[in-house]
Amino acid sequence: MLTSDGDVKNKGQEKAKIKEELHLAWVKSEEMTLINVEQMPPDLFTFKYTEEAMSFSEQWRHCVIYTCGQLAGRAGLKNPYENVKLPVQMTKESVIEELKKMYAFVRKSIEGMSMEKLLSECEFAGDVIPVWRLFYAMENHIIHHRGQCVVYLRLNGVVPKGFYGW
Repeated sequence: MLTSDGDVKNKGQEKAKIKEELHLAWVKSEEMTLINVEQMPPDLFTFKYTEEAMSFSEQWRHCVIYTCGQLAGRAGLKNPYENVKLPVQMTKESVIEELKKMYAFVRKSIEGMSMEKLLSECEFAGDVIPVWRLFYAMENHIIHHRGQCVVYLRLNGVVPKGFYGW
């Protein structure tokens, strides 16, 4: 997307679209995540399929802490969870509240970040990537956990809502 060898005009148009694309991706991510979370009955938020696994609520707690921590540390943002200690097990209402805060943080970060910063590079997973790609890596991490949570729903007799669309 941003590495094409097109003319200057096309590169400028591609750069101008990156914030819009990131914003739309994260809006859709929030929608799909909240659909997933809303489907789990409140009394099953501590469900684990094995003792070693994270509970349903821990999956989402992990996503909140990891996403904000990675974006803050690698993109030079202020981590909203730097001095916050979330409980290991959280209620349905608390999970939803924290997820909404996380998604608001991500959207605000995208909107407030300069193009220079979005195009700058950071280290991640043994590689050097542009910061804009870090946002996609964090969304990919959430997709991974959202998929795990679909299994948690099924193990508890909840038929997950079908394909969400894009």
